[in-house]
Amino acid sequence: MLQAHRPSIGSEELEEVRKVFETGWLGMGSQVIEFENMVKDYLGVRNVVAVNTGTTALHIALDAYGIGPGDEVITPSLTFCAGIQGIISLGAVPVFCEVDPDTLNIDLVDMEKRITSRTKAIIPVHYCGYACDMDRLLEIARAKKTIVIEDAAHAFGSTYKDRKIGSIGDAACFSFDPIKNFTCGEGGAVTLNDDKIADEIRRKRTLGISKDSWQRQKKAQSWYYEVVTQGYRYHMSNINAAIGIAQLRKLDKFIERRKHIVERYNDAFKGIEDIKTLKWDLREMAPFMYIIRVAGGRREEMMDFLASKGVASGVHYIPNHLQPFFSKYAAELPATEKVWKEIITLPLFYDMTDNDVELVIRSVREFFTH
Repeated sequence: MLQAHRPSIGSEELEEVRKVFETGWLGMGSQVIEFENMVKDYLGVRNVVAVNTGTTALHIALDAYGIGPGDEVITPSLTFCAGIQGIISLGAVPVFCEVDPDTLNIDLVDMEKRITSRTKAIIPVHYCGYACDMDRLLEIARAKKTIVIEDAAHAFGSTYKDRKIGSIGDAACFSFDPIKNFTCGEGGAVTLNDDKIADEIRRKRTLGISKDSWQRQKKAQSWYYEVVTQGYRYHMSNINAAIGIAQLRKLDKFIERRKHIVERYNDAFKGIEDIKTLKWDLREMAPFMYIIRVAGGRREEMMDFLASKGVASGVHYIPNHLQPFFSKYAAELPATEKVWKEIITLPLFYDMTDNDVELVIRSVREFFTH
């Protein structure tokens, strides 16, 4: 079965992990610092705080900005549940909004209508790596005095008007899980230019302790620590950072290959009447997933057909306002509900061969000529 996602890992990653094993310092230490500096240089941002997942990045960023009980946070419903869990774990209220059917990014008109006096933050999602209209979004947010925390889990390597995603909003949160544009095995990061908030996030990721064990290890009384804020065990390990260091060196070629595959898909599918491809500008995009919309209520039928041809597919995502646990936050979102019944995720990863790509294209075409 040709999988929809797969990491590209090999000897370079093993070599970096071997170096960590030789030091014997497996927790957060020098490799994490090196990884943070590499990300900081790549994005052109003042602060990068590496954490253990993209989910914890979203949670800790909201917490550091003071989001709490009763505060409203606006976010698209068509996204992974991670951000929603982060919001409600702080006692805040997720307010779901629509997506643009052509890009599956946040619908700014609908978003603005849902802002109230209780709105404290907006979390836009750069869906599949295609950047939201950040200028207009920030204009609205500044007028309404709300912060913007970008869910950039899909978008490492993407840009918006020549600015790297991760350097534009008040903060951005990345995921480096096994299927992202590059991986740490597991990991995430919060990126931001506010030094004060960044320092708070650093303390929070190590249980609220003022200085982590790596900072204390060469000082007198290295055993002494002070807990100064609410915190969590969210730090990244040297092992995960080492994988990320090796992966970051390959990022440009990863992105170029993904773009090439997307271009081949777009060319192949543009003549098929029952398929809609998303309207992306690949010049500034690092594509994470490839999505098509299939009309006529035939999504599951098509997925079964692709599986019979050896091609895995997926659905990203089930809207959160339809999830049982989030039912108390349900909203009327007809555009979101329409598109989610049509979307299919097709295989997209660096190690796909040209034959793999042709298998996907051929299988999709066969479905519509059946």
